[in-house]
Amino acid sequence: MTDLETPAATPPRTGALRRAAPALLGYAGVRALGLITLFLWSAANGKSAHTLLTARWDSLWYTRVASFGYGWQVRLPNGDVHSNLAFFPLLPWLERLVAALSPLSYADAGLLVGTLASLAAAWGIFAVADHVYGRRAGVCAALVWAVLPVGIVQSMAYSESLFTALAAWSLYTVLTGRWVTAGLLASLAGLTRPVGAAVVAALWVAAITSFVRERSTPSARGASRWRRALGMLLAPLGAAGYVLWVGHRTGRGPLGYLDIQGQWGNGFDGGYAFARFVGAKFTSFPSALAGVGLIAGVALVIWLYVSCVRQGQPLPLLVYSGIVTALALCASGYFGSKPRLLLPAFPLLLPLAVALARLRTARSAAVLGAVAAASAVYGAFWLNGSGPP
Repeated sequence: MTDLETPAATPPRTGALRRAAPALLGYAGVRALGLITLFLWSAANGKSAHTLLTARWDSLWYTRVASFGYGWQVRLPNGDVHSNLAFFPLLPWLERLVAALSPLSYADAGLLVGTLASLAAAWGIFAVADHVYGRRAGVCAALVWAVLPVGIVQSMAYSESLFTALAAWSLYTVLTGRWVTAGLLASLAGLTRPVGAAVVAALWVAAITSFVRERSTPSARGASRWRRALGMLLAPLGAAGYVLWVGHRTGRGPLGYLDIQGQWGNGFDGGYAFARFVGAKFTSFPSALAGVGLIAGVALVIWLYVSCVRQGQPLPLLVYSGIVTALALCASGYFGSKPRLLLPAFPLLLPLAVALARLRTARSAAVLGAVAAASAVYGAFWLNGSGPP
């Protein structure tokens, strides 16, 4: 039987890297293609690819947290205040640590952390898909994640790669029953991005389901239950700790972080503002094409999630990707960020990975290669243009 037909049990630690090697090498190749294309495109336009990767948009906010700590803010001409308290602390902490241990600047430390985290994320995505659907699907899953149109963000000094790595490995340890490790990783994910709540929810749902199924299990399983309960306890500590600290620092209580996000124009309105944004595109013919594209993109995301359900994905993956998708699509601000915010929702890609894994190797490689080339060109064009908001 093929790897796709026989998902592997947890591989021995000594063989885990060897098993993941094709996925990691392929992932590194795709990212190298994207970076080479970016550097050539930027040079032709008189721009610095290094600056685009390390010192633009959110990466500036992270390096300022690493440099000066929290408390820095910008007052816009319209009176809005953007505070760096909106940015969770794990990435700037790591930037500060790497800079302290090396000659790198905070910005370059962020780039190094992002690069290593992207490899860890690719490995975690491979591990999850390999565990559920087999090695070929695992390799394809890592590569599909690499060739996403906004995949260049994985190579930036941003927190998406770090968060995806922590989320993927937390979900993998949930699937393999290592609850304390899963809780620790979920707590770190909660220190990285607000959407860390999705990892916590996935762990809690999986743990509660296990408790319900084991109500009649003999008390000899007590030690396992205690580890599961400890994992549940650890999981929300990161996110809850930071949110409560922000509330204390601002003097606004537990809702202080939501006030900070509100000042940035972020919130959760069930998708109302996004629907109005899409609807406004149909006021003229040229922009109507963009509106059609947005509707098609949302429909694709929903179709992928439905495919995940029909595919019978494990419940933790469905809970995690469902929450990440809902938070990305239903946020009230920064509509151009939605593709980037969906990057961590890697379980949505598993139906595509399984379909590719069923093709002959040459055919799947040709498909992924063509998409990788298109993604590299788009990433270079995007960062040299509007880029991440």
